[in-house]
Amino acid sequence: MSGKIALVGSGEYLPIMQDLEAWLLEDRPRTYVQIATAAAPEGERSLARWHQLGKDAAQRLDAQQVVIDIKNRKDADDPEIIGAIAGAGLIYLSGGNPHFLAKTLRDTLAWKTILEQWRGGASIAGCSAGAMALCGYVPNFRHPKEGGDSGLGLILNARVIPHFDRYSRFIPDFALKPLLTDGQKIIGIDENTALTSSGPGENHARAWDFRSVGEGSSWRIESDRKYRINSPIELLVDSLG
Repeated sequence: MSGKIALVGSGEYLPIMQDLEAWLLEDRPRTYVQIATAAAPEGERSLARWHQLGKDAAQRLDAQQVVIDIKNRKDADDPEIIGAIAGAGLIYLSGGNPHFLAKTLRDTLAWKTILEQWRGGASIAGCSAGAMALCGYVPNFRHPKEGGDSGLGLILNARVIPHFDRYSRFIPDFALKPLLTDGQKIIGIDENTALTSSGPGENHARAWDFRSVGEGSSWRIESDRKYRINSPIELLVDSLG
């Protein structure tokens, strides 16, 4: 059975999100695989910061930190680098540049291996850039009319806007309308907040019920305005391919 999923607005590896990460590791091997690829364009200093934060988080959770150091597509197809993903209890894609992350992992051995581990029961989480990249499409929400990029496609029918409580102070609701597309759900996730799911609902194997947890709220963006998600929201997950 496929593992749990978390789409996180912000806060990866920080104490405030420890309960979420503990839930994702619950009843799984204590192996915490961390992939900071989205921060690779920022340089080694930024990557080192993410790896240290991840180390601290793994220690708090009494888990083994496994860093998968993917900086480019060559790394993402290197069996020696990717082999360490095996046996994961939780695979976490952290923040940075969502477009770079999706382009680097898409259709690679790394992404294939991540999916295999997830379908075998490992949890998978993406925070900020990671949450955006896990969807089928990565919007350029700073400039919606300019379009975005194909995502990794784990979540088939959603487009995620992380840090939503911060960004929505400066972005009026009407500015989000270019993101609206038939069949797609536009989801805003506040900081220190996540949409989580542990499996399909009753309707369909790919229809998973996601619940909002954490300090803030998650939001459904419609043509008229945004609506707080107070009950489970159904998202399509590529659990069969």
